[in-house]
Amino acid sequence: MSAPSRRELFFSFFMFTADLRPDDTDYAQILVNHLKVLTEMGYDGFDVHIADRAASVDHQLEVSAYVQLKKVFDEAGLADAKFTTNVGTTRTFDITSPYEEQRRQALSYLKSRVDITEVLGGASIMSGPFLYPYGAFPLTDGGEPIWSDDLQDWMKPRFRAARPVYQELAEYAATKGVKLAIEPVKSWETPPPNLVSEVLDFLDEGEGLPGGVTVDTAQVVMESQGPAVFKRNVARAAQRDRLLYVHLSAPDRGAVRDSWIPWDLVLDEIEPVYRGPYLIEVFNAIPPFAASMRMARRRFWRPGQDDPQPGRDSAYDIAAAALETVRRQLDSRTRSR
Repeated sequence: MSAPSRRELFFSFFMFTADLRPDDTDYAQILVNHLKVLTEMGYDGFDVHIADRAASVDHQLEVSAYVQLKKVFDEAGLADAKFTTNVGTTRTFDITSPYEEQRRQALSYLKSRVDITEVLGGASIMSGPFLYPYGAFPLTDGGEPIWSDDLQDWMKPRFRAARPVYQELAEYAATKGVKLAIEPVKSWETPPPNLVSEVLDFLDEGEGLPGGVTVDTAQVVMESQGPAVFKRNVARAAQRDRLLYVHLSAPDRGAVRDSWIPWDLVLDEIEPVYRGPYLIEVFNAIPPFAASMRMARRRFWRPGQDDPQPGRDSAYDIAAAALETVRRQLDSRTRSR
């Protein structure tokens, strides 16, 4: 009988926060407590969101704040903790902008996020919807939303404008040992890329660009072109070494235990060709997610941050159950070989 799988499993801090507040020393201790509990639980690493700051804030000051936060983690006995980062762009920092000055500002912004990813260390993957600004839906001159064919046509010159900037970003990331993994996000959250194939088309066009794609099971279930296309996309990404990160997330973004995650696709298509960590991603009903994702379900209360809620699952309960579920799924496939 084969030994059980020891695939690295990471946990997303979207359970706790969308902002690490690296300048807040008191909050850093709350983060330390979460990291220690989850590490003892058996998690191998963590994905953290690098929040936006005002456009006037010096990017180097942001990087310096994360240097100090990492020092706090190290001094707390978490020097070996591995981190990946979740990054998005904004209307201000937009590498698809038709204006060169704005694209250069966006490049500086994204380079600082690469630097922060390097500072936190470990897994060195920068993932997220950082090709086009998250949630920035375009409008006509008359203020009407742009959709369907018109939206696809509107995006084409934006992607062309982004290509040389992305190339420079990827070359910079390579010097820092950071991999760029663009995450497609569903169309009711943001304009393209919404599909794995759209990310791969952007990267593969012409002579091709460095980097790869993040595959998120929730995005695949809620918005994809079907199992056959998914299988071809996974094979295509793996063949060109572009399958860089995989998120295991329920379609409702809640508990992974007993959820609609397509385990057969994960285990049959992804597991044989993927070598990176799996990220267990749960979005808690906390700001800004409760409003932006219109969450009706109750919050998983966060020890050390929320008042205990007897009889209701805590964030740690959900994390522990998710870890056991994913390990069981991976081990069942290992034993069946």
